[in-house]
Amino acid sequence: MLVIKRDRVIEQFLKLVEISSETTKERKIADYLIKLFKNNDLEVIEDQTNEETGHEAGNIIAKLRGTNVKKPAIYFTAHMDTVAPGENVKPTIYNETIYSDGSTILGADDKAGISAIIELIHLIREHPVDHGDIYFAIMSGEESGLVGSKYVDIDHLPVEYGFALDSDGDVGTIITSAPGQVKIFATIKGKAAHAGVNPEKGISSISMTAKAITKMPLGRIDEETTANIGSFEGKGPTNVVCDQVLLVAEARSLSKKKLDQQVHKMCVALQQTTEQMGGEVEIDLKNMYPNYQFKQSDKVVQVAMNAVRAIGKQPQLKSSGGGSDANHFSGKGIPTVNLAVGYENIHTKNERIHISHLIELPAMLYEIVKDT
Repeated sequence: MLVIKRDRVIEQFLKLVEISSETTKERKIADYLIKLFKNNDLEVIEDQTNEETGHEAGNIIAKLRGTNVKKPAIYFTAHMDTVAPGENVKPTIYNETIYSDGSTILGADDKAGISAIIELIHLIREHPVDHGDIYFAIMSGEESGLVGSKYVDIDHLPVEYGFALDSDGDVGTIITSAPGQVKIFATIKGKAAHAGVNPEKGISSISMTAKAITKMPLGRIDEETTANIGSFEGKGPTNVVCDQVLLVAEARSLSKKKLDQQVHKMCVALQQTTEQMGGEVEIDLKNMYPNYQFKQSDKVVQVAMNAVRAIGKQPQLKSSGGGSDANHFSGKGIPTVNLAVGYENIHTKNERIHISHLIELPAMLYEIVKDT
């Protein structure tokens, strides 16, 4: 019978959240994890993606060598960075739930995922089971735009499929699809003029931008697609017709075709409006991450569902409106679904996680290893 040492799990989680690791400042927790993995006889590398991302640390890839060469290699991924304010976290336990003291986030996003990985390593040692090579990919820079997984070299992960541990919701929820995202950065250029003396000689970039936005489909486009204007800014005194605006927008969709169509419509609205009004626009598109979609019959989903049932829960298959490292890994050719870890109110000072989730998650990961 699988025995999970509750006190060990809680102690490990508390230790992790007490290590400050706001995004870009991952060096301290990276060093801690490298030492921990090596002390558990895993093969460990830190890649050099920080040279691309500008973060203090790269990604950590740890390998637990398999006991059966006939078993497939799999991987689990979580991220080591947090949002701010995440320095000097002081966790507290009340009614079987772990909180911060209210002055910071807790950091369960995603140290609950890392905690589960560490406990899984202990469980495999204490309850031996045949398995192939198991890789643990601990990403830096997830909170600053999934940059760690964006730049990771997939050759470090010779695996068949894997699981991200980074979604809200109760343990047993499986995110089988998530949208791709494109950001739009546009510079709308008009013509300056004195707003009181000869405004007719000017071309207002603010007016052009506002009219262009009214021609864009925005919000919930359909069941798979959304779009939003993040900001547009044109600074200047009121006595000058504003001649430049910077606009930032995004589109997301579970369908790449629909995403491309939505981005095209937003760009056309900008281009046609500025042309009609005598201005011009420069548009820069940035692909943030690709979409992924898996069917219930896909192996990676089936393995996850079997593991959920094995711990006495019913699997819940859901689609997400946000991205995770699973998007990049799936886009790089490794089928990856995102598993809920049970944290709540993430990115706020009210973040919390119930201790039961910290116990259930590694038990589920152990069942994944058994079923692979």
